[in-house]
Amino acid sequence: MRAPLARLDAVLVQALIAAALSFAHIHDIATAAGQDGWKAWAYPVSVDLLLVAAWRRLRSGTAKAAAWCWFVIALTASLGANIATAGLLDLDDVPAWLRILVAGWPAVAFLGGTLLAHSTPKTAPASEDIEDQEDAPEPTEEPPAPDLPAIGAPPERPPVPVPAALIDHARKVAAEHHTRTGTPIDTPTLRARLGVPAPMAEAIAAHLTPTES
Repeated sequence: MRAPLARLDAVLVQALIAAALSFAHIHDIATAAGQDGWKAWAYPVSVDLLLVAAWRRLRSGTAKAAAWCWFVIALTASLGANIATAGLLDLDDVPAWLRILVAGWPAVAFLGGTLLAHSTPKTAPASEDIEDQEDAPEPTEEPPAPDLPAIGAPPERPPVPVPAALIDHARKVAAEHHTRTGTPIDTPTLRARLGVPAPMAEAIAAHLTPTES
């Protein structure tokens, strides 16, 4: 436990030293450019805040192009102040272009911070939704619907078995009816004479010859 804590403390101390030095250098540049008092202290704060905002956007994984752009801008401002105060720039005689950059920095920092903090990133689908989709059962194909008869068409009736003896008896009844009336016997009359159900009467009538029915 102590080894990781020691490494972590060393990193924090190094980060605090670097931040303090950079903070002081930006403050010196702002003071030399005519931004004295509290304004000189506000400049390093704005640079560090823009760096943090760009780094957070990079860590979020969205809008990386814009995040890298503003991160480079803030890092250039910080490194530029560090290099300029290392003896390469006469702080008693600051050039006009540097005064222009320092005066315009608040607007640039405000624009970058606003775009990074308040732009709506594209959200990736939640991991729970992805897991639910992976765990969901695959859709099964429905079996084909059976062929149904057309609407309004009467269903086909299976043939009714008729004993041969009953057919012979029906022929006699039909012949007797034809002899008595001179007309073929119809199915309702045949059914009444034989005392059978309607399907069987129709099946018996189908076995009679045309002259008998």
